[in-house]
Amino acid sequence: MGLALEILVVTLLTVAVVVAVALLVRHLWRERRAPHVAPPERRGLPIVLAHGVLGFDEMRVGGRQVVYFRGVAEYLQDMGAEVHRPRVPPVASVAVRAQRLAAYIRDLPGPVNIVAHSLGGLDARYAIARLGLDDRVASLTTVGTPHRGTPLADHAALLDRLKLHRLLGLFGLDVEAFFDMSREQVRKLNLLVPDVEEVTYLSVVGVAPAAGQIHPLLVPSHRYLADRAGPNDGLVPRDSQVWGEVVGEVQADHFAQVGWSRHFNATRLYGDLLRELRDRGL
Repeated sequence: MGLALEILVVTLLTVAVVVAVALLVRHLWRERRAPHVAPPERRGLPIVLAHGVLGFDEMRVGGRQVVYFRGVAEYLQDMGAEVHRPRVPPVASVAVRAQRLAAYIRDLPGPVNIVAHSLGGLDARYAIARLGLDDRVASLTTVGTPHRGTPLADHAALLDRLKLHRLLGLFGLDVEAFFDMSREQVRKLNLLVPDVEEVTYLSVVGVAPAAGQIHPLLVPSHRYLADRAGPNDGLVPRDSQVWGEVVGEVQADHFAQVGWSRHFNATRLYGDLLRELRDRGL
């Protein structure tokens, strides 16, 4: 082999080694900088998302799919949870809504954790205490639930005085939900649905954020409640939302608590709740 050819071969080999070393260093650098991918989290018990008044599981509007808990089910499923979204009558009484919720849960194969928003929390408490779900529910976590009612619903009594309540009933419109959220009705309900010892009761309290970040539809009701009941989420006073152990207080109005706001990350809230449940072995 001539000298020139030997020099060429040595040069090519040197370049190849340098390139190989450079590629190896680059690969190791990328591995070091790459975000750590956590192993799949423990699955835990299935989650049942219980919607509030005027709520739904999902529906189509103008060709688009709309869900009540916006983005929450998908987020929890990505965390390895089995998620269910029952639908109950949107404005029926707590007793009627609870029956539908109980029937749905009885069709599931085992115990579940219920995570309920707004009136859904009262439905769940009724179903657990009165409809024999105590052995099918490991925990109930309520978010923005009027456990002691809301002054806004007290005005539903006006329908009775104007005889509109019965009139609506004649047309098959069950609007008992609005009565069942009044402070007097919830006081009576609380006497009928005591907590069950075997069930863990948790709650998340929501308070409306600073001006400009609350949903425009909730501004008048927020001001009304602020004058009469203090801090609130636009529909429910803060103190009314406390039930069992409080595991979080968030700056989020009533709509934001289920993902309907760009000012609050609702999926993170429910992800934190799922981790809380798993840490408790639920």
